Amino acid sequence: MLVCGALAVSAQTKVTLNTDLAKTQISKHIYGHFAEHLGKCIYGGMYVGEGNTKIPNTAGVRNDVIQALRDLKVPNLRWPGGCFADAYQWKDGIGPKANRPKMVNIWWGGVTEDNSFGTHDFLDMCERIGAEPYLAGNVGSGTVKDLADWVTYVNHPAGSPMSELRKKNGREMPWNVKLWGVGNEAWGCGGNMTAEYYSNIYRQYATFMSDHKDAKLYKIASGASDGQYDWTETLMKNIPHHMMQGVALHHYSVLSWGDKGPSVSFSEAQYFKTMDEAWKMDEFIKGHSTIMDKYDPAKKVALIVDEWGGWYNVEEGTNPGFLYQQNTMRDAMIAGLTLNIFNNHADRVKGANLAQIVNVLQAVILTNEEKMLLTPTYHVMKMYNVHQDAKLIPIDIEAPSYEFNGKKLTAVSVSASKDAQNAVNISLTNIDYSKAHEVTINLRGEDFSKVSGQILASSKISDHNTFDQPNKVSIKDFSGAKLEKGVLKLTLPAYSVVVLKVIK
Repeated sequence: MLVCGALAVSAQTKVTLNTDLAKTQISKHIYGHFAEHLGKCIYGGMYVGEGNTKIPNTAGVRNDVIQALRDLKVPNLRWPGGCFADAYQWKDGIGPKANRPKMVNIWWGGVTEDNSFGTHDFLDMCERIGAEPYLAGNVGSGTVKDLADWVTYVNHPAGSPMSELRKKNGREMPWNVKLWGVGNEAWGCGGNMTAEYYSNIYRQYATFMSDHKDAKLYKIASGASDGQYDWTETLMKNIPHHMMQGVALHHYSVLSWGDKGPSVSFSEAQYFKTMDEAWKMDEFIKGHSTIMDKYDPAKKVALIVDEWGGWYNVEEGTNPGFLYQQNTMRDAMIAGLTLNIFNNHADRVKGANLAQIVNVLQAVILTNEEKMLLTPTYHVMKMYNVHQDAKLIPIDIEAPSYEFNGKKLTAVSVSASKDAQNAVNISLTNIDYSKAHEVTINLRGEDFSKVSGQILASSKISDHNTFDQPNKVSIKDFSGAKLEKGVLKLTLPAYSVVVLKVIK
């Protein structure tokens, strides 16, 4: 029996699911990830080198990482940045590895990289994972020709100088990469541009990024941070919508950009502030969507939240530029809450990327030499992958508050979907620091006979997995939901995530 940290039970959460009204598809790309050349995400994390005999690998990429990401059903992976993208020269990362020039990573730690992990390495790795690659193009320090050449190199079948160069470097057939970011954070590390200036730059770059036979490009503009609504409005007003399939949004759950607080030994005040920042994702999506609706009522341009997650101070004794942090049940709360928000805005949010995939920020995987562990965030994303490409079920919810020092947050978040087999999957996250919450779910529209579930919970909000205890926080079966006459009843422990499957 699972015993959680708090036994007090608060007022009921009441949910109504209109199961027969499921129409909007929850894009699987909402469950995307992000791999930047930052700290030990690529080198020493995913990529250990082709000559490494100590750690089993395929072409230098760890086999255990590949398997874990396949199990997670990662739909897309964004690379090479982030801020790094606008300093990256892709042609330095192709051809014989011994001949590749070195570079200094000016954004993250000032380390020297040898470019041994480049375009072929990344795209081949994506094939092994089963993920679509999402390439972030260099607009800040690159040229239009550089980005146009990259598109041709990876997508043009034959006959062009770039496709012939690809073949010379060992890849006969193109990868047909569809997802492309046209720069990153153009308002900041991507060039400190104004929205008006970037709009013109975007139009120029996008013009020369050509579709190819089997790769119609999905171009994503460098979008706003948090509540920069004027940035979104300028892009939607000034960029022709046929040239732009998506607009990015970045939001991190951070205490402050000065002292971000510890990743493990945090107080309830710090926890509450982090949850407040996580809940702001809903506010920001609504705000940017309202602007986009004004210019694009048919919702042809997607909102792509291609950086999100918790951001804390680095672990003691680690390089400040490597952004290595532990991952606790607090991170599981961020993940469960945020993914519910994305699901419920599936009409406009068509993609997202958790920052980042290995050893950086809110990572789903941590590595140390030959050891690897899966974090609480990994487990939440695995539980939630039942929503990928399923149909969103409209919900009505009345939920009590989580209160701290006179402030209130909604304690329970919920999203639900119907999959291709007509099973209903319901994800619930209770962010309350000390109280369990009783939940009643009315299933309207159809009759159901059986419920099963999984839970992620632990005895302390700061609990996390370590290389000595890699399974301290893990998914367990959940039998606490009772179904009778179309009504589900359950109790959500404090700081827990539950996913239910209901079938006819």
